[in-house]
Amino acid sequence: MDEQLSARLIQIRRQIHANPELGYQEEKTSQLVKQELDQLGIPYTTGAARGTGVIGTLRKGEGPVVAIRADMDALPMQEETGLPFASATAGKMHSCGHDLHTTMLIGAAALLKNTDFQGTVKFLFQPSEEGPNGDPEGKTGAHRLVEEGYLDDVQAALGLHVDPSLPVGQITYALGPALACTGFFSIEVLGKAAHAGAAPQLGVDAVAIAAQLVTSAQMIVARHTAPTETAVLSFTKINGGVAPNVIADRVVLEGTIRSLDLDTYNDIISRLNKIIDGLMAAFDAKIKFDLYYNLPSVLNDAQVHGKLVQSLDTVFGVGNSKQVIPLLAGEDFAHYSRKVPAMFYLLGAQDPACGGYYLHHPKVIFNEGAIAYGARFLATGAVGLLNNYR
Repeated sequence: MDEQLSARLIQIRRQIHANPELGYQEEKTSQLVKQELDQLGIPYTTGAARGTGVIGTLRKGEGPVVAIRADMDALPMQEETGLPFASATAGKMHSCGHDLHTTMLIGAAALLKNTDFQGTVKFLFQPSEEGPNGDPEGKTGAHRLVEEGYLDDVQAALGLHVDPSLPVGQITYALGPALACTGFFSIEVLGKAAHAGAAPQLGVDAVAIAAQLVTSAQMIVARHTAPTETAVLSFTKINGGVAPNVIADRVVLEGTIRSLDLDTYNDIISRLNKIIDGLMAAFDAKIKFDLYYNLPSVLNDAQVHGKLVQSLDTVFGVGNSKQVIPLLAGEDFAHYSRKVPAMFYLLGAQDPACGGYYLHHPKVIFNEGAIAYGARFLATGAVGLLNNYR
Protein backbone atom coordinates (compact mmCIF):
# COMPACT_ATOMS: atom_id res chain seq x y z
CA MET A 1 0.00 0.00 0.00
CA ASP A 2 1.48 3.35 -1.00
CA GLU A 3 1.71 6.29 1.38
CA GLN A 4 -0.92 8.30 -0.46
CA LEU A 5 -3.59 5.60 -0.06
CA SER A 6 -2.58 4.97 3.54
CA ALA A 7 -2.91 8.66 4.41
CA ARG A 8 -6.26 8.85 2.62
CA LEU A 9 -7.59 5.87 4.59
CA ILE A 10 -6.59 7.43 7.90
CA GLN A 11 -8.42 10.59 6.86
CA ILE A 12 -11.53 8.53 6.02
CA ARG A 13 -11.35 6.69 9.32
CA ARG A 14 -11.15 9.91 11.31
CA GLN A 15 -14.10 11.37 9.42
CA ILE A 16 -16.22 8.31 10.22
CA HIS A 17 -15.02 8.27 13.83
CA ALA A 18 -15.99 11.91 14.36
CA ASN A 19 -19.48 11.28 12.94
CA PRO A 20 -20.72 8.02 14.54
CA GLU A 21 -24.17 6.69 13.67
CA LEU A 22 -26.21 3.96 15.31
CA GLY A 23 -27.54 0.85 13.60
CA TYR A 24 -29.84 1.39 10.61
CA GLN A 25 -29.09 5.13 10.86
CA GLU A 26 -25.72 5.15 9.04
CA GLU A 27 -26.75 7.76 6.45
CA LYS A 28 -23.53 9.81 6.43
CA THR A 29 -21.32 6.74 6.60
CA SER A 30 -23.23 5.10 3.76
CA GLN A 31 -22.92 8.26 1.67
CA LEU A 32 -19.17 8.40 2.29
CA VAL A 33 -18.83 4.75 1.21
CA LYS A 34 -20.73 5.47 -2.00
CA GLN A 35 -18.55 8.48 -2.76
CA GLU A 36 -15.39 6.40 -2.36
CA LEU A 37 -16.74 3.60 -4.56
CA ASP A 38 -17.76 6.18 -7.17
CA GLN A 39 -14.20 7.54 -7.24
CA LEU A 40 -12.90 3.99 -7.71
CA GLY A 41 -15.41 3.26 -10.45
CA ILE A 42 -16.81 0.27 -8.57
CA PRO A 43 -20.55 -0.27 -9.08
CA TYR A 44 -22.75 -0.80 -6.06
CA THR A 45 -26.27 -1.48 -4.88
CA THR A 46 -27.87 0.82 -2.32
CA GLY A 47 -30.81 0.47 0.03
CA ALA A 48 -29.74 -2.92 1.43
CA ALA A 49 -30.76 -3.95 4.95
CA ARG A 50 -33.42 -1.29 5.60
CA GLY A 51 -31.70 1.38 3.55
CA THR A 52 -28.15 2.11 4.69
CA GLY A 53 -26.39 -1.04 3.48
CA VAL A 54 -24.13 -0.72 0.43
CA ILE A 55 -23.06 -3.71 -1.66
CA GLY A 56 -20.12 -3.03 -3.98
CA THR A 57 -19.38 -5.48 -6.78
CA LEU A 58 -16.06 -5.75 -8.61
CA ARG A 59 -16.09 -8.28 -11.42
CA LYS A 60 -13.08 -9.20 -13.57
CA GLY A 61 -13.83 -11.98 -16.00
CA GLU A 62 -15.54 -15.27 -15.24
CA GLY A 63 -15.02 -17.14 -12.01
CA PRO A 64 -16.25 -17.66 -8.45
CA VAL A 65 -17.73 -15.02 -6.14
CA VAL A 66 -16.39 -14.18 -2.70
CA ALA A 67 -17.59 -11.61 -0.16
CA ILE A 68 -15.60 -9.42 2.21
CA ARG A 69 -17.45 -7.50 4.89
CA ALA A 70 -17.31 -4.44 7.14
CA ASP A 71 -19.84 -3.20 9.69
CA MET A 72 -20.59 0.53 9.92
CA ASP A 73 -22.57 1.23 13.11
CA ALA A 74 -21.43 2.88 16.34
CA LEU A 75 -22.55 2.45 19.96
CA PRO A 76 -24.80 4.63 22.16
CA MET A 77 -22.12 5.89 24.56
CA GLN A 78 -20.22 9.08 25.31
CA GLU A 79 -16.63 9.10 24.06
CA GLU A 80 -13.90 9.84 26.64
CA THR A 81 -10.72 9.33 24.58
CA GLY A 82 -9.74 12.98 24.22
CA LEU A 83 -8.70 12.35 20.62
CA PRO A 84 -8.64 15.42 18.32
CA PHE A 85 -11.08 13.61 16.03
CA ALA A 86 -13.30 12.29 18.82
CA SER A 87 -17.04 11.93 18.31
CA ALA A 88 -18.77 15.20 17.56
CA THR A 89 -22.15 13.65 18.40
CA ALA A 90 -23.10 13.44 22.06
CA GLY A 91 -23.92 9.94 23.28
CA LYS A 92 -22.52 8.11 20.24
CA MET A 93 -19.07 6.58 19.76
CA HIS A 94 -17.17 4.15 17.58
CA SER A 95 -15.92 2.16 20.58
CA CYS A 96 -15.98 -1.18 18.74
CA GLY A 97 -13.78 -0.17 15.82
CA HIS A 98 -16.36 -0.33 13.06
CA ASP A 99 -14.96 2.93 11.72
CA LEU A 100 -11.69 1.07 11.09
CA HIS A 101 -13.54 -1.89 9.54
CA THR A 102 -15.37 0.34 7.06
CA THR A 103 -12.12 2.11 6.20
CA MET A 104 -10.30 -1.19 5.68
CA LEU A 105 -12.95 -2.40 3.26
CA ILE A 106 -12.70 0.85 1.29
CA GLY A 107 -8.94 0.29 1.23
CA ALA A 108 -9.39 -3.29 0.05
CA ALA A 109 -11.63 -2.04 -2.76
CA ALA A 110 -8.92 0.44 -3.82
CA LEU A 111 -6.27 -2.28 -3.83
CA LEU A 112 -8.45 -4.78 -5.70
CA LYS A 113 -9.38 -2.22 -8.35
CA ASN A 114 -5.76 -2.39 -9.53
CA THR A 115 -5.24 -6.12 -8.97
CA ASP A 116 -5.55 -8.84 -11.60
CA PHE A 117 -7.91 -11.67 -10.71
CA GLN A 118 -10.62 -13.79 -12.27
CA GLY A 119 -13.99 -13.70 -10.59
CA THR A 120 -16.13 -11.36 -8.52
CA VAL A 121 -15.57 -9.70 -5.15
CA LYS A 122 -18.55 -8.38 -3.23
CA PHE A 123 -17.94 -5.63 -0.68
CA LEU A 124 -20.56 -5.87 2.07
CA PHE A 125 -20.84 -2.53 3.86
CA GLN A 126 -23.27 -3.65 6.50
CA PRO A 127 -25.40 -1.65 8.94
CA SER A 128 -26.44 -2.53 12.48
CA GLU A 129 -24.06 -5.22 13.69
CA GLU A 130 -24.37 -4.22 17.33
CA GLY A 131 -28.03 -5.19 17.53
CA PRO A 132 -31.41 -4.81 15.84
CA ASN A 133 -31.72 -1.20 17.09
CA GLY A 134 -35.45 -0.95 16.65
CA ASP A 135 -35.80 -3.35 13.75
CA PRO A 136 -39.44 -4.49 13.87
CA GLU A 137 -38.39 -8.12 13.44
CA GLY A 138 -35.40 -7.94 15.75
CA LYS A 139 -32.91 -8.57 12.93
CA THR A 140 -29.39 -7.23 12.59
CA GLY A 141 -27.78 -6.04 9.38
CA ALA A 142 -26.09 -9.34 8.51
CA HIS A 143 -29.34 -11.24 9.08
CA ARG A 144 -31.14 -8.94 6.65
CA LEU A 145 -28.39 -9.06 4.00
CA VAL A 146 -28.53 -12.86 4.02
CA GLU A 147 -32.33 -12.87 3.78
CA GLU A 148 -32.20 -10.35 0.93
CA GLY A 149 -30.08 -12.76 -1.10
CA TYR A 150 -26.77 -10.92 -1.30
CA LEU A 151 -24.83 -14.09 -0.46
CA ASP A 152 -26.83 -16.49 -2.65
CA ASP A 153 -24.09 -16.63 -5.32
CA VAL A 154 -21.13 -16.39 -2.91
CA GLN A 155 -18.67 -19.30 -2.47
CA ALA A 156 -16.98 -17.97 0.69
CA ALA A 157 -17.00 -14.96 3.02
CA LEU A 158 -14.18 -13.22 4.89
CA GLY A 159 -14.37 -10.75 7.77
CA LEU A 160 -12.25 -9.38 10.57
CA HIS A 161 -12.51 -7.36 13.78
CA VAL A 162 -9.94 -5.11 15.41
CA ASP A 163 -8.59 -6.26 18.79
CA PRO A 164 -7.11 -3.48 20.97
CA SER A 165 -5.39 -6.05 23.19
CA LEU A 166 -3.38 -7.56 20.30
CA PRO A 167 -0.26 -5.86 18.85
CA VAL A 168 -0.43 -4.39 15.35
CA GLY A 169 0.94 -6.86 12.81
CA GLN A 170 -0.60 -9.90 14.49
CA ILE A 171 -3.85 -11.69 13.73
CA THR A 172 -5.65 -14.52 15.54
CA TYR A 173 -8.43 -16.99 14.81
CA ALA A 174 -10.31 -19.98 16.16
CA LEU A 175 -11.70 -22.83 14.06
CA GLY A 176 -15.18 -24.26 14.34
CA PRO A 177 -17.43 -22.29 16.74
CA ALA A 178 -15.23 -19.22 17.15
CA LEU A 179 -17.56 -16.64 18.69
CA ALA A 180 -20.55 -17.39 20.88
CA CYS A 181 -24.25 -17.79 20.36
CA THR A 182 -25.46 -14.63 22.05
CA GLY A 183 -28.77 -13.57 23.48
CA PHE A 184 -29.81 -10.41 25.34
CA PHE A 185 -33.02 -10.80 27.30
CA SER A 186 -35.48 -8.81 29.35
CA ILE A 187 -37.80 -10.49 31.87
CA GLU A 188 -40.73 -8.51 33.27
CA VAL A 189 -42.30 -9.91 36.45
CA LEU A 190 -45.80 -8.55 37.01
CA GLY A 191 -47.31 -9.09 40.44
CA LYS A 192 -49.81 -7.23 42.60
CA ALA A 193 -49.11 -4.35 44.97
CA ALA A 194 -50.18 -4.52 48.62
CA HIS A 195 -49.21 -3.11 52.00
CA ALA A 196 -45.96 -4.85 52.90
CA GLY A 197 -46.62 -4.81 56.66
CA ALA A 198 -50.38 -4.84 57.24
CA ALA A 199 -51.60 -7.06 54.36
CA PRO A 200 -48.78 -8.73 52.38
CA GLN A 201 -51.04 -11.71 51.73
CA LEU A 202 -53.14 -9.57 49.39
CA GLY A 203 -50.22 -8.96 47.05
CA VAL A 204 -48.16 -10.91 44.56
CA ASP A 205 -44.55 -10.07 45.40
CA ALA A 206 -42.65 -9.37 42.18
CA VAL A 207 -39.37 -8.88 44.07
CA ALA A 208 -39.55 -12.29 45.77
CA ILE A 209 -40.52 -13.98 42.50
CA ALA A 210 -37.71 -12.26 40.62
CA ALA A 211 -35.22 -13.32 43.31
CA GLN A 212 -36.34 -16.95 43.02
CA LEU A 213 -36.13 -16.75 39.24
CA VAL A 214 -32.52 -15.54 39.39
CA THR A 215 -31.56 -18.19 41.94
CA SER A 216 -33.27 -21.03 40.07
CA ALA A 217 -31.76 -19.98 36.76
CA GLN A 218 -28.25 -20.42 38.14
CA MET A 219 -28.88 -24.16 38.20
CA ILE A 220 -29.30 -24.30 34.42
CA VAL A 221 -25.61 -24.00 33.62
CA ALA A 222 -24.42 -25.51 36.91
CA ARG A 223 -26.51 -28.70 36.75
CA HIS A 224 -28.07 -29.02 33.30
CA THR A 225 -25.14 -28.12 31.06
CA ALA A 226 -22.30 -30.57 30.50
CA PRO A 227 -19.02 -29.40 32.07
CA THR A 228 -17.35 -29.88 28.68
CA GLU A 229 -19.65 -27.24 27.15
CA THR A 230 -18.90 -23.53 27.44
CA ALA A 231 -21.94 -21.58 28.54
CA VAL A 232 -22.87 -18.47 30.52
CA LEU A 233 -26.18 -17.20 31.87
CA SER A 234 -25.76 -13.80 33.54
CA PHE A 235 -28.34 -11.48 35.09
CA THR A 236 -26.86 -8.01 34.85
CA LYS A 237 -29.66 -5.60 35.72
CA ILE A 238 -32.64 -5.51 38.08
CA ASN A 239 -35.15 -2.75 38.67
CA GLY A 240 -38.38 -2.71 40.65
CA GLY A 241 -40.34 -1.53 43.65
CA VAL A 242 -41.73 1.85 44.70
CA ALA A 243 -41.48 2.14 48.51
CA PRO A 244 -40.20 0.20 51.58
CA ASN A 245 -43.73 -0.56 52.78
CA VAL A 246 -45.29 -1.59 49.46
CA ILE A 247 -45.14 -5.05 47.89
CA ALA A 248 -43.66 -4.49 44.43
CA ASP A 249 -45.99 -5.20 41.55
CA ARG A 250 -43.30 -5.02 38.85
CA VAL A 251 -39.65 -6.01 38.50
CA VAL A 252 -37.60 -6.00 35.30
CA LEU A 253 -34.55 -8.23 34.93
CA GLU A 254 -32.02 -8.08 32.11
CA GLY A 255 -29.09 -10.26 31.16
CA THR A 256 -27.27 -12.31 28.57
CA ILE A 257 -26.94 -15.94 27.47
CA ARG A 258 -23.79 -17.26 25.78
CA SER A 259 -22.69 -20.64 24.48
CA LEU A 260 -20.44 -21.90 21.71
CA ASP A 261 -22.84 -24.75 20.91
CA LEU A 262 -26.20 -23.83 19.39
CA ASP A 263 -28.03 -26.82 20.93
CA THR A 264 -26.70 -25.93 24.39
CA TYR A 265 -27.70 -22.31 23.88
CA ASN A 266 -31.25 -23.27 22.85
CA ASP A 267 -31.50 -25.67 25.82
CA ILE A 268 -30.65 -22.84 28.23
CA ILE A 269 -33.43 -20.73 26.72
CA SER A 270 -35.87 -23.65 26.95
CA ARG A 271 -35.06 -24.33 30.62
CA LEU A 272 -35.32 -20.64 31.49
CA ASN A 273 -38.82 -20.65 29.98
CA LYS A 274 -39.71 -23.72 32.07
CA ILE A 275 -38.65 -21.92 35.25
CA ILE A 276 -40.74 -18.92 34.23
CA ASP A 277 -43.79 -21.11 33.56
CA GLY A 278 -43.40 -22.79 36.96
CA LEU A 279 -43.13 -19.50 38.84
CA MET A 280 -46.21 -18.13 37.10
CA ALA A 281 -48.20 -21.19 38.12
CA ALA A 282 -46.89 -21.24 41.69
CA PHE A 283 -47.28 -17.56 42.54
CA ASP A 284 -50.11 -16.30 40.29
CA ALA A 285 -47.79 -13.86 38.59
CA LYS A 286 -47.43 -12.90 34.97
CA ILE A 287 -43.90 -13.05 33.57
CA LYS A 288 -42.90 -11.82 30.12
CA PHE A 289 -39.66 -13.14 28.60
CA ASP A 290 -38.25 -11.16 25.67
CA LEU A 291 -35.14 -12.47 23.91
CA TYR A 292 -34.69 -9.28 21.95
CA TYR A 293 -31.21 -9.99 20.57
CA ASN A 294 -30.51 -13.49 19.37
CA LEU A 295 -27.45 -14.65 17.40
CA PRO A 296 -26.02 -18.08 16.56
CA SER A 297 -22.30 -18.68 16.94
CA VAL A 298 -19.76 -17.75 14.27
CA LEU A 299 -18.55 -20.90 12.49
CA ASN A 300 -15.02 -20.66 11.14
CA ASP A 301 -14.37 -23.11 8.31
CA ALA A 302 -11.01 -24.90 8.43
CA GLN A 303 -10.95 -25.38 4.66
CA VAL A 304 -11.50 -21.68 4.04
CA HIS A 305 -8.74 -20.89 6.52
CA GLY A 306 -6.46 -23.30 4.65
CA LYS A 307 -7.07 -21.34 1.46
CA LEU A 308 -6.07 -18.14 3.30
CA VAL A 309 -2.82 -19.29 4.93
CA GLN A 310 -0.68 -17.99 2.07
CA SER A 311 -2.43 -14.60 2.25
CA LEU A 312 -1.89 -14.46 6.01
CA ASP A 313 1.81 -15.20 5.63
CA THR A 314 2.14 -12.63 2.83
CA VAL A 315 0.52 -9.81 4.80
CA PHE A 316 1.58 -10.57 8.38
CA GLY A 317 4.68 -12.72 7.95
CA VAL A 318 5.10 -16.34 8.97
CA GLY A 319 4.30 -16.90 12.63
CA ASN A 320 2.16 -13.80 13.15
CA SER A 321 -1.19 -15.53 12.58
CA LYS A 322 -2.06 -17.63 15.63
CA GLN A 323 -4.85 -20.03 16.50
CA VAL A 324 -6.49 -19.22 19.85
CA ILE A 325 -9.38 -20.51 21.94
CA PRO A 326 -12.91 -19.32 21.06
CA LEU A 327 -14.21 -16.10 22.58
CA LEU A 328 -17.64 -15.71 24.19
CA ALA A 329 -18.36 -12.49 22.34
CA GLY A 330 -21.20 -12.20 19.86
CA GLU A 331 -20.89 -11.18 16.20
CA ASP A 332 -23.59 -11.09 13.58
CA PHE A 333 -21.03 -12.27 11.01
CA ALA A 334 -22.51 -15.55 12.34
CA HIS A 335 -25.31 -15.22 9.78
CA TYR A 336 -22.82 -15.17 6.90
CA SER A 337 -20.89 -18.10 8.35
CA ARG A 338 -24.07 -20.18 8.48
CA LYS A 339 -24.99 -19.27 4.91
CA VAL A 340 -21.61 -19.91 3.21
CA PRO A 341 -18.18 -21.26 4.29
CA ALA A 342 -16.46 -18.38 6.06
CA MET A 343 -13.58 -17.19 8.22
CA PHE A 344 -13.53 -14.38 10.78
CA TYR A 345 -10.28 -13.07 12.25
CA LEU A 346 -9.23 -10.76 15.08
CA LEU A 347 -6.75 -8.12 13.92
CA GLY A 348 -4.16 -6.50 16.18
CA ALA A 349 -4.90 -2.82 16.85
CA GLN A 350 -3.17 -2.19 20.17
CA ASP A 351 -2.25 1.44 20.81
CA PRO A 352 0.22 2.61 23.50
CA ALA A 353 -2.23 5.37 24.46
CA CYS A 354 -5.11 2.95 25.03
CA GLY A 355 -4.33 2.20 28.67
CA GLY A 356 -5.54 -1.37 28.44
CA TYR A 357 -9.14 -0.49 27.64
CA TYR A 358 -11.05 -3.03 25.54
CA LEU A 359 -13.92 -2.95 23.06
CA HIS A 360 -17.04 -1.00 24.04
CA HIS A 361 -15.19 1.17 26.56
CA PRO A 362 -15.54 4.98 26.31
CA LYS A 363 -11.74 5.37 26.53
CA VAL A 364 -10.67 2.67 24.06
CA ILE A 365 -8.20 3.85 21.40
CA PHE A 366 -7.33 1.85 18.29
CA ASN A 367 -3.99 1.96 16.50
CA GLU A 368 -4.49 3.30 12.99
CA GLY A 369 -1.52 1.22 11.88
CA ALA A 370 -3.97 -1.69 11.76
CA ILE A 371 -5.82 -0.15 8.81
CA ALA A 372 -3.15 -0.98 6.23
CA TYR A 373 -2.87 -4.56 7.52
CA GLY A 374 -6.63 -5.04 7.45
CA ALA A 375 -7.09 -3.58 3.97
CA ARG A 376 -4.21 -5.63 2.55
CA PHE A 377 -5.45 -8.85 4.13
CA LEU A 378 -9.04 -8.39 2.93
CA ALA A 379 -7.79 -7.72 -0.61
CA THR A 380 -5.13 -10.43 -0.67
CA GLY A 381 -7.45 -12.90 1.02
CA ALA A 382 -10.23 -12.25 -1.48
CA VAL A 383 -7.87 -12.99 -4.39
CA GLY A 384 -6.53 -16.08 -2.61
CA LEU A 385 -10.06 -17.39 -2.18
CA LEU A 386 -10.93 -16.69 -5.81
CA ASN A 387 -7.82 -18.53 -6.98
CA ASN A 388 -8.58 -21.51 -4.75
CA TYR A 389 -12.23 -21.75 -5.73
CA ARG A 390 -11.60 -21.64 -9.47
